[in-house]
Amino acid sequence: MARNGEAEATVAERSTASPPQDPASARKAAGGRHSEESASTGSTGAETTDNEAEGPETTDGGERPSPAPRSAELHSGHRLANRYRLEECITRLDGFSSWRAVDEKLRRAVGVHVLPADHERAATVLSAARATALLGDPRFVQVLDAVEEKGMVYVIHEWLPDAVPLHTLLHTAPLDPHEAHALAAQISEAMAAAHRENLVHLRLNPATVLRTGPGQFRVRGLAVDAALRGIESDAPERSDTESIGALLYCALTQRWPYPEGVYGLSGIAEFSKGAKEPLVAPDQLRAGVHRGLSELAMRALVNDGATAASEKPAFTTPEELSQALGTLPRIRPPEPTPNGLARFHQAAPYPRVGHAGGQQPTGMARVPAPSRPAPPALPGRMGTALKLGVSALLIAALGLGSWQLADALLKGDNPPEAAPPATSQGEEEPPEPPAAVEIDTVTEFDPYGPGQNPDAAPRAIDGDPESFWHTKNYYGPSFGGYKSGLGLILDLGEPQLVNSLQVETLGETHVEFRAAAPDATTAPTDPDAFTTLDSGVGDALALQAEEPVETRFVLVWLTELPQGADGNYRGRITSIVINE
Repeated sequence: MARNGEAEATVAERSTASPPQDPASARKAAGGRHSEESASTGSTGAETTDNEAEGPETTDGGERPSPAPRSAELHSGHRLANRYRLEECITRLDGFSSWRAVDEKLRRAVGVHVLPADHERAATVLSAARATALLGDPRFVQVLDAVEEKGMVYVIHEWLPDAVPLHTLLHTAPLDPHEAHALAAQISEAMAAAHRENLVHLRLNPATVLRTGPGQFRVRGLAVDAALRGIESDAPERSDTESIGALLYCALTQRWPYPEGVYGLSGIAEFSKGAKEPLVAPDQLRAGVHRGLSELAMRALVNDGATAASEKPAFTTPEELSQALGTLPRIRPPEPTPNGLARFHQAAPYPRVGHAGGQQPTGMARVPAPSRPAPPALPGRMGTALKLGVSALLIAALGLGSWQLADALLKGDNPPEAAPPATSQGEEEPPEPPAAVEIDTVTEFDPYGPGQNPDAAPRAIDGDPESFWHTKNYYGPSFGGYKSGLGLILDLGEPQLVNSLQVETLGETHVEFRAAAPDATTAPTDPDAFTTLDSGVGDALALQAEEPVETRFVLVWLTELPQGADGNYRGRITSIVINE
């Protein structure tokens, strides 16, 4: 069966869940450093699956709840809206259930949350799901549909079969500094964008963060997970910021920074003598941890401002954490090894007892490598004759060379100079590469919608091949039928001659090279006001105008996006260079 982050996370959560408890009491018992997972089960207790008995439950107050909701009667093979066929129950908790299902119309796997329409949290879940679907940020697992029908509320979301939850990665080794930085930067930027739309998560943990590729992470359950479980917060932005700090701490150390562990990851109870004991910084807990990332993790985790690790104030929003991550010096990725794996992730051999790092101690004799045996000499008279012949030839050659040198010195001749290499008639030196035009600013251009990812637009010209600007997620080709194109406008500051455009993307993308009129002092708001100079399809395009044109504004216009491994369509631009 294909791997999926949600399925693995639920299994791990069942095996590590702490006893049911009130969230506020749990935080107080943990001295403020409490795992959201310990309280995520709400007041009803542990989860059950189809294979587990569903006996009567009681609330913390001892009152018997209402009869089992209709969602408990669902089974594998049941169809919702005559389209979504339920395949496997992943979670049964507090009146709702989560399933792996198949969208029979589009023939793809999806995830489904189901709860009765008369459930006390049904309206909240439906509202959260619809608001999340409108966000359309590809850094989040997308909500595809949210429907109330025939007494049931169900939420359909993406199912990523190749995604790996963070806790699974950390069971093997901590993340290297480069990938840990990518994790924190992407999640903090995503949550900052969500908060601007008044959307919060409140359940960020090693199971809701999925790794979809090298240095690429996505978050599932935005707003919906908290709504399903009834999780609330008086300071939601601060709660999400603390959770991102906990994720960064865990990525650097393999330890969840609260007394109790989650999802098979150990907590730090053995490092805390009491509830008020200060949290140990990552670079003090584990050798080799990046000091800058360690400090930022602590500033995101600690609520009372200055800590022993830093005199700087604590972060209160993901936006503040994102900006601080952006000011760190660039962290290089691990060097590749001959087998194609990162050196950091190679398993090091166990060191010998008594020798730090497994290195050979000083003074120990090194065993020489076996040398090749010398070839045997030629035997008998034949060998002797051959030796004499070679010796005679060497003597003759030396004598001849000495005589020619003496003769040249006596005549005063200079040694001949080497003739210059012949060149074909009319051959010219190769032309110098065209000079790059300096780009003043870059802005997103989406005349048919509310926008894509405007804050990330500068990444397309930052010279870093690992950063990129990306579009929203579309569930079909041609932007799902919503628009004819979108792109980036490059402002050169003043009219300049431009001749060519180099664009690098992730995936085969349809790109047009367009330019505004020479007298345009502001960027046009209509894509047809730009003149198309060239177009192409690929992931590394060199588009050329027929002749240089004068313009201040260049439009990189995307007319078709590549399809991702999840079956959806998105565009990503890693580099743009304009040449004279």
